[in-house]
Amino acid sequence: MCGITGLLRPGGADESMLTGVVAGMTAALAHRGPDASGLWTRADVGLALGQRRLAILDLSEAGAQPMHSACGRYTITFNGEIYNHLEIRAELEACGGAPNWRGHSDTETLLAAVRQWGIQPALQRLIGMFAFGLWDAETRQLTLARDRFGEKPLFYGWCGTDLVFGSELKALAAHPSWAPSLDRAALTSFMRYSYVPAPATIWTGLRKLPSASFVSFSANAASGSLPAPQAYWSLRDVVVAAQSDRIQSEPDAVARLEQLLSAAVKRQCLADVPLGAFLSGGVDSSTIVALMQAQTSRPVRTFSIGFAEGGYNEAEDARKVAQHLGTDHTDLYVDAPTAMDVVPKLPLIYDEPFADSSQIPTHLVAQLARRHVTVALSGDAGDELFGGYNRHVWGERLQARLGRLPVPVRRMIGAALGAVAPEPADTILSALQPILPGRLKVRHAGDQVAKLGRLMAADGFESLYRTLCSIDQDPARTVIGGEERAGWAADELHKLTQPLDPLDRMTLADSLSYLSDDILQKVDRAAMAVALETRVPFLDKDVVEFSARVPASMKVRDGRGKWLLRQVLYRHVPAEMIDRPKTGFSIPIDAWLRGPLKSWAADLLSSSRLQRQGLFDPARVTRMFDEHLSRRHNHAYWLWNVLMAQAWHDQWAANR
Repeated sequence: MCGITGLLRPGGADESMLTGVVAGMTAALAHRGPDASGLWTRADVGLALGQRRLAILDLSEAGAQPMHSACGRYTITFNGEIYNHLEIRAELEACGGAPNWRGHSDTETLLAAVRQWGIQPALQRLIGMFAFGLWDAETRQLTLARDRFGEKPLFYGWCGTDLVFGSELKALAAHPSWAPSLDRAALTSFMRYSYVPAPATIWTGLRKLPSASFVSFSANAASGSLPAPQAYWSLRDVVVAAQSDRIQSEPDAVARLEQLLSAAVKRQCLADVPLGAFLSGGVDSSTIVALMQAQTSRPVRTFSIGFAEGGYNEAEDARKVAQHLGTDHTDLYVDAPTAMDVVPKLPLIYDEPFADSSQIPTHLVAQLARRHVTVALSGDAGDELFGGYNRHVWGERLQARLGRLPVPVRRMIGAALGAVAPEPADTILSALQPILPGRLKVRHAGDQVAKLGRLMAADGFESLYRTLCSIDQDPARTVIGGEERAGWAADELHKLTQPLDPLDRMTLADSLSYLSDDILQKVDRAAMAVALETRVPFLDKDVVEFSARVPASMKVRDGRGKWLLRQVLYRHVPAEMIDRPKTGFSIPIDAWLRGPLKSWAADLLSSSRLQRQGLFDPARVTRMFDEHLSRRHNHAYWLWNVLMAQAWHDQWAANR
């Protein structure tokens, strides 16, 4: 795990200039790689590559970067881990394509694979998470590439006459010609989703490389040119192909899923440094930890964060799971002041507006884990692959029932539900929890009632799904001069050649957008800010391709998601220890905005500041804040979007 940077000035450049600029860009990523720093330049083509290293595999100098291939043709700066690199080495040795290995790093394996098969065939063989910049001295091309699901970030674009790239936008901002302008369409999308969807960034002209793709630039590339990335794998195609190859046997499906997940966990436990796992006590993280512990006689190190607020605290549940499995568990109970100390750091950690409020506990649990380990496995992606979100469970059924009602009736019911204040709804539903069946138990019931009210106006399934995924239902009204622009994930969905089962369509959409642009980026920045590598066994290629073949009936059953995954977990942990309302690492942001964060929020949301910055409609923001403070509505997530954008603007754009 590392931080990577690079620069290409077509036509060549002075070596001292190249070294100085890329050294500054690389230094901006020191938090991602505290163990070493490396630079390499070629003045004749105007190329410089940099890396900050967090040593995980092959801690010797044989793993240092930028790294040259044995033949001298390729030079790479690489971030990530290739979990099947030992199998690739064996394949190279069997076909006579192996060099005289200098060490046992996966980066050296990748260089040999590219030399033997070329870039695209090599990428198709990889199981892992990565982003890299690769120079080919023979074709005089710089290629940027990213893993199948976007676990590792990669930003690129032009700063003046230089093509630049890096693991985080702050590396690009260190370039002396950095002078981008705000992209209001990207800001509008951010207000809808709480993140900026790929390939856009918050800055015009700078892009995120989409997942499962690569893009190449020649040594004489025209300034400002941004060729279209090429896909080397397609989740969309995998899901479409699986429609005619469904798994039929439930016992076989359970056994096969456990086998594939166990293999993925084993691969991802390969490290030359201490390793552990996050444990929230939910289905996903408990499954990963159970399979980790089943493969070793030593207690696995597990970590969890707890809060005093009962509706947000899963530390007690996590500890019960840890005790049952016999892990070496560490939890930390965090009070509001400690959690809120993270808030001022968020614009520096994320570089562009990002407002998934679980970014705070995620950073705190990463900070806790880093005191003991260098690598942590997580349970991310279980929801997207196996139907774990409420929208997966209720979406299709809800649309069918709503469709029977006339539109005026739906709107009337929606208005009535929208008028219900969140706290009374929470109180009523909390009182009913003991007598409700498990599938009807929910936490934060007031928020669910409000969401149901918004859904009443949905016109068709696509509209309903968009409503479910949106924080701001009409962001172009919120952002001054705002407009919405389709992202890469939407383009992928538009390329579908056949209709999908509604659950498959939802989970595909979530995997292409929410998983890649929110969940994985949240975890990467939160963990790498403290130099902790995170790994996601659910995103093993074999597990993902298997999940696409699982029919909806084995994902959602009896009003509950992740049925198949639960069957695997129940082999290791009693069902009664797991079956409870979903929370994960989350915080009571709604109460904090009315209490300890109120003055901070009021300052950022003041009409004078809003008018001065010119990003958001002051009247709309003021109304939403007033309604939240008076408890008439819970606008916490909407307000958190605005607050994170305002705080980001103060950090990165105030003088532009």
